[in-house]
Amino acid sequence: FIMIYNFSAGPACLPDSVLKSASEAAVNYRNNGISLLEMSHRSIHVVELFNETTQNLRSLLKVPNNYKIIWLQGGASSQFSMVPLNLLPNNGHADYIETGSWSSKAIKECNKIGRANVIASSKESNFTFIPKNYVYNEGSKYLHITSNNTIYGTQFKEYPEGLDSDSFLVADMSSDILSKPIDINKFGLIYAGAQKNMGPAGVTLVIIRSDLLQQKYRVLPTMSDYSVHVDKKSMFNTPPVFSVYVVNETLKWLMNLGGVEAISDINIKKAESLFNAIDNSSIFESPVNYEDRSLMNVPFTFTNNDKDDKEFLEFCDKRGLKTLKGHRSVGGFRASIYNAMPQAGVTALIDAMKEFEKTY
Repeated sequence: FIMIYNFSAGPACLPDSVLKSASEAAVNYRNNGISLLEMSHRSIHVVELFNETTQNLRSLLKVPNNYKIIWLQGGASSQFSMVPLNLLPNNGHADYIETGSWSSKAIKECNKIGRANVIASSKESNFTFIPKNYVYNEGSKYLHITSNNTIYGTQFKEYPEGLDSDSFLVADMSSDILSKPIDINKFGLIYAGAQKNMGPAGVTLVIIRSDLLQQKYRVLPTMSDYSVHVDKKSMFNTPPVFSVYVVNETLKWLMNLGGVEAISDINIKKAESLFNAIDNSSIFESPVNYEDRSLMNVPFTFTNNDKDDKEFLEFCDKRGLKTLKGHRSVGGFRASIYNAMPQAGVTALIDAMKEFEKTY
């Protein structure tokens, strides 16, 4: 019997207990005799589910009362335009730090609505580091960052500070949300697609400071208006109920572990063990600036470009280590070690790397 470990960058692995609960809910939700997939979002059971999920998220991240939590569709990509539509005045501008493909796409969408000032970028180095030196533009409404970069394996270890009192920080936290404690008060808005560290694809989390809902800069399509979704408690249209259920089960799993404080310690140990194996290897190396290495996504390559990536990928696949191929823009390999990836999976990968190095 070979244990399977899924290192996919997203949709990513989920805890076994969550998958078991989801399979039961798909057949008979809370002994109601019908599947959760069949239930009306207006039913008391689903309303309770959304309330519980919101409260669990608020508890885990210590979200202050002056922030609203909503569950939307469209993935984080829909937020690239929803953020400026709701938060950027007509003819307004915002600052963006470009650290990867997703931040580049956010910049592109902002420029359709206002102006995105790219105040720092690591594009010329193929996004191998997080820029540290930048100057905010006077009058910029907000600063947008992507907290963790799934493709290139970099992560903000400290969030930008020193913004003007009229400005605020916006963060796409799709791939490191719930992986460590964060001070929500540092942000005006946080958004995150669920399918990397929080649940399955289909639902997107938005945490928004209440005062930002009062700014009505333009007439918006109803589905793009944050205030509509807040007023309707994420029920303006039929929401992705089953995806939210799986998120809630993941939140409960995380609470049972000891919350984000506990998982942060686990994530640090997992990442350190893998990085140590890479750094001590004679055939593998990390392309990422040391101090900016992500704890969630670990890209690595052969030190010798003549080696065939496919050979190592097949070697790993036979050992149950799946989806380790690196993104085409980086090449090599990528191990995504989100919350649900156990230390045993990381250890199995390290053992495979050492075995491959001895053999080849």
